[in-house]
Amino acid sequence: QVQLVESGGGLVQAGGSLRLSCVTSGRTFSTLTMGWFRQPPGLEREFVAAISLYGTSTRYADSVKGRFTISRDNAKNTVYLQMNSLKPGDTAVYYCAAEDSARLLSQFGGNYWGQGTQVTVSS
Repeated sequence: QVQLVESGGGLVQAGGSLRLSCVTSGRTFSTLTMGWFRQPPGLEREFVAAISLYGTSTRYADSVKGRFTISRDNAKNTVYLQMNSLKPGDTAVYYCAAEDSARLLSQFGGNYWGQGTQVTVSS
């Protein structure tokens, strides 16, 4: 059973930064393609960023390009999302997702999901 546990969310002012972490267990981490998604209040869940098995490839939603950076540390079974220049529109519950695949996650997500962490950006 793959388990994903997110942390690092919180309340931050516009222009500030946060780093989300997602620790994974139950599978060899380097066999899992990873990504981050978010669900703003009242809206559907949307793709944010994806990273390949060894971090050599990444993809971002247009709305976060140049502000967010996804990375992973296979020795720590952890994927990160560094979020800079945060905007009120980034307010959402952020979810970590994973899939047993060598391909980057699509906008539909993965087989495994974390419980989510709340990010609130005040203006």
